[in-house]
Amino acid sequence: MSVYMVERNLKGISIEDLAAAQKAAIAKADEMSNSGTSVRYIRSTFAPGDGRCMCLFEAANEAAVQRLNEEAKLPYDRITEALDLTP
Repeated sequence: MSVYMVERNLKGISIEDLAAAQKAAIAKADEMSNSGTSVRYIRSTFAPGDGRCMCLFEAANEAAVQRLNEEAKLPYDRITEALDLTP
């Protein structure tokens, strides 16, 4: 399993819509995992000043992360493999 970073531009999003997007990502990850495609939402970091949001997912491949975001109708600019350096 690898970690993937999803970059989003969410400038102007309300805190309620941000929370709903996070819940949608978590729910879709659970649904996909229960159906045999292993993908896990890790966490997000949001910079409200410029609307940048970085979300981390663990999955077997980038395609699973792309599918999750598209099926959950979550906007994204780019998906890249990343290293999660949390101590």
